[in-house]
Amino acid sequence: MKRWLIWVVLGMSLVSLSAQGEYGDVVLNRYADKAGVRPVVFPHWFHRLRFTCNVCHAEGGFKMRAGSNDITMGEIVDGKFCGMCHNGEIAWSAEFCHRCHSGRPGLAGGFYGSQDPSGPSGGGDFYQRRH
Repeated sequence: MKRWLIWVVLGMSLVSLSAQGEYGDVVLNRYADKAGVRPVVFPHWFHRLRFTCNVCHAEGGFKMRAGSNDITMGEIVDGKFCGMCHNGEIAWSAEFCHRCHSGRPGLAGGFYGSQDPSGPSGGGDFYQRRH
Protein backbone atom coordinates (compact mmCIF):
# COMPACT_ATOMS: atom_id res chain seq x y z
CA MET A 1 0.00 0.00 0.00
CA LYS A 2 2.77 2.45 0.89
CA ARG A 3 4.68 1.69 -2.33
CA TRP A 4 1.59 2.49 -4.37
CA LEU A 5 1.24 5.87 -2.64
CA ILE A 6 4.92 6.68 -3.26
CA TRP A 7 4.50 5.95 -7.00
CA VAL A 8 1.39 8.15 -7.16
CA VAL A 9 3.19 11.06 -5.49
CA LEU A 10 6.22 10.67 -7.78
CA GLY A 11 4.01 10.50 -10.85
CA MET A 12 2.08 13.61 -9.83
CA SER A 13 5.31 15.54 -9.30
CA LEU A 14 6.53 14.61 -12.79
CA VAL A 15 3.25 15.76 -14.34
CA SER A 16 3.47 19.12 -12.58
CA LEU A 17 7.05 19.64 -13.79
CA SER A 18 6.07 19.24 -17.43
CA ALA A 19 3.04 21.52 -17.16
CA GLN A 20 5.07 24.72 -17.18
CA GLY A 21 8.14 26.08 -18.91
CA GLU A 22 11.45 25.49 -17.17
CA TYR A 23 14.82 27.12 -17.88
CA GLY A 24 15.82 26.50 -21.50
CA ASP A 25 12.34 25.42 -22.66
CA VAL A 26 10.45 26.83 -25.60
CA VAL A 27 6.67 26.94 -25.16
CA LEU A 28 4.66 26.77 -28.39
CA ASN A 29 1.11 28.03 -28.11
CA ARG A 30 0.32 29.72 -31.41
CA TYR A 31 -2.42 27.22 -32.28
CA ALA A 32 -2.78 24.90 -29.27
CA ASP A 33 -5.25 26.86 -27.12
CA LYS A 34 -7.40 27.65 -30.15
CA ALA A 35 -7.44 23.96 -31.11
CA GLY A 36 -8.39 22.89 -27.57
CA VAL A 37 -5.12 21.11 -26.81
CA ARG A 38 -2.38 21.87 -24.31
CA PRO A 39 0.58 24.01 -25.41
CA VAL A 40 3.80 22.27 -26.41
CA VAL A 41 6.69 22.46 -23.94
CA PHE A 42 9.81 21.85 -26.02
CA PRO A 43 12.86 21.00 -23.87
CA HIS A 44 15.47 22.73 -26.03
CA TRP A 45 18.48 21.88 -23.85
CA PHE A 46 17.48 18.22 -23.61
CA HIS A 47 17.65 18.04 -27.41
CA ARG A 48 20.77 20.20 -27.61
CA LEU A 49 22.69 17.77 -25.42
CA ARG A 50 22.07 15.03 -27.96
CA PHE A 51 22.28 16.85 -31.29
CA THR A 52 24.26 19.69 -32.84
CA CYS A 53 22.42 22.89 -33.76
CA ASN A 54 22.53 22.03 -37.47
CA VAL A 55 20.40 18.91 -37.06
CA CYS A 56 17.31 21.00 -36.29
CA HIS A 57 18.26 24.46 -37.49
CA ALA A 58 19.62 23.49 -40.91
CA GLU A 59 18.38 20.01 -41.78
CA GLY A 60 15.10 20.35 -39.83
CA GLY A 61 14.16 23.78 -41.14
CA PHE A 62 13.84 25.58 -37.81
CA LYS A 63 14.77 29.27 -37.93
CA MET A 64 17.20 30.36 -35.20
CA ARG A 65 14.74 32.71 -33.49
CA ALA A 66 11.99 31.73 -31.07
CA GLY A 67 8.57 32.60 -32.44
CA SER A 68 9.64 32.74 -36.09
CA ASN A 69 8.63 29.18 -36.99
CA ASP A 70 5.06 28.51 -38.06
CA ILE A 71 4.75 24.83 -37.12
CA THR A 72 1.57 22.84 -37.69
CA MET A 73 0.72 19.26 -36.78
CA GLY A 74 0.17 18.53 -40.48
CA GLU A 75 3.79 19.45 -41.21
CA ILE A 76 5.06 17.35 -38.32
CA VAL A 77 3.09 14.32 -39.55
CA ASP A 78 4.52 14.97 -43.04
CA GLY A 79 8.07 14.70 -41.61
CA LYS A 80 8.90 18.39 -41.37
CA PHE A 81 10.22 20.22 -38.30
CA CYS A 82 9.81 17.89 -35.26
CA GLY A 83 8.53 15.14 -37.56
CA MET A 84 11.99 14.76 -39.06
CA CYS A 85 12.89 12.69 -35.98
CA HIS A 86 9.52 12.16 -34.29
CA ASN A 87 8.41 9.65 -36.90
CA GLY A 88 8.13 6.45 -34.88
CA GLU A 89 11.59 5.28 -35.96
CA ILE A 90 14.07 7.76 -34.45
CA ALA A 91 11.76 9.00 -31.69
CA TRP A 92 8.09 8.54 -30.80
CA SER A 93 5.58 9.58 -33.44
CA ALA A 94 3.01 12.37 -33.35
CA GLU A 95 0.25 10.03 -32.18
CA PHE A 96 1.56 10.39 -28.59
CA CYS A 97 0.12 13.90 -28.22
CA HIS A 98 0.54 14.22 -24.45
CA ARG A 99 4.32 13.81 -24.62
CA CYS A 100 4.72 17.19 -26.31
CA HIS A 101 1.40 18.89 -25.56
CA SER A 102 2.12 18.94 -21.83
CA GLY A 103 1.83 22.63 -20.90
CA ARG A 104 -0.90 24.12 -18.79
CA PRO A 105 -3.79 25.50 -20.86
CA GLY A 106 -3.19 29.20 -21.45
CA LEU A 107 0.57 28.97 -20.87
CA ALA A 108 2.15 31.83 -22.79
CA GLY A 109 4.34 30.92 -25.74
CA GLY A 110 7.97 31.96 -25.61
CA PHE A 111 11.48 31.07 -24.54
CA TYR A 112 12.11 30.36 -20.85
CA GLY A 113 15.64 31.29 -19.87
CA SER A 114 18.03 34.00 -18.87
CA GLN A 115 18.44 35.46 -22.34
CA ASP A 116 16.12 36.45 -25.12
CA PRO A 117 16.41 34.67 -28.48
CA SER A 118 18.35 37.54 -30.04
CA GLY A 119 21.47 36.66 -28.08
CA PRO A 120 23.24 36.74 -24.73
CA SER A 121 22.71 40.46 -24.17
CA GLY A 122 19.09 39.87 -23.11
CA GLY A 123 17.98 39.44 -19.55
CA GLY A 124 15.16 38.33 -17.32
CA ASP A 125 13.58 34.97 -16.68
CA PHE A 126 11.18 34.77 -19.59
CA TYR A 127 11.12 36.12 -23.10
CA GLN A 128 7.77 36.16 -24.85
CA ARG A 129 7.42 36.91 -28.52
CA ARG A 130 3.90 38.00 -29.29
CA HIS A 131 2.25 36.50 -32.34
